[in-house]
Amino acid sequence: MFIYAAALLLAVFVPAAAQTRKTVFIITDAEGVAGICRQEQTEAKDPELRALLTGEINAAVQGFLQGGVDEVIVWDGHDGSATLSAQTIHPKAKLVIGGVGRTMTLERGYSAVAFIGQHAKAGVSKGVMAHSYSSLAIQNIRLNGEFVGETETRTMLAGWFNTPVILLTGDAAAVEEMKALVPEAETAAVKEGLGRYVCVSMSAEEARSSIREAARKAAAKIGKIKPYKIGGPVTIEIEYTTRNSLRIDAGQALGGEVTGDRTIRFAGKDFLDAWTKARLW
Repeated sequence: MFIYAAALLLAVFVPAAAQTRKTVFIITDAEGVAGICRQEQTEAKDPELRALLTGEINAAVQGFLQGGVDEVIVWDGHDGSATLSAQTIHPKAKLVIGGVGRTMTLERGYSAVAFIGQHAKAGVSKGVMAHSYSSLAIQNIRLNGEFVGETETRTMLAGWFNTPVILLTGDAAAVEEMKALVPEAETAAVKEGLGRYVCVSMSAEEARSSIREAARKAAAKIGKIKPYKIGGPVTIEIEYTTRNSLRIDAGQALGGEVTGDRTIRFAGKDFLDAWTKARLW
């Protein structure tokens, strides 16, 4: 009778425990890392970039683990996913290498999303190397008429999958973008942009300390910060650079509405519908 009762208790409590497992998905980039202020520094194999970015990621992982997170999964999101290495990433983190597609694996049901090394969207005057997805190919992206970049669209994508964003680290302009979307999210501004290629940066050690503490605080907010959701319908308008003017049959080939020589608009019933139709490169 005792064995049966114990088995019954396990059947009740084990699923509940499994549901409380906390997994954070980290999205990485390069332009928002402390000490990175010039374009040539963002090459994926640049040893300084790799060391600085890895140091910030590992600080975030350590902070999340100290804050009670069970698992941290890191996506190498910069320049073809060729910047990070399993040899140097935090030993308790897991590394995603390669393209993650339109949904960015968010269908896996993470507890929260974090951005490390994030830059501001295109057109921000004091954003260090600010751009929206591709500084070479894309001039601007507008969502329902408003200018957006990676911070906005990926926060909205996470929201569609009912996943909150709890942390962003990067330059001060990127932090301002996050605060405008999710004021409750923890942030760490590791440098101040004075111009596109000019910044005042923290030391690597100070940046890592700031990030570690922000991640620790962010971990405590899992379950308290709500996912950022937008209603439908949604339009996404992509304005390419002059060197990427649209081909004459772009509307038929891409399934969008051509609104100019370099601009195409995609419409969807909700964010994910519009997002999966849009071509960003």
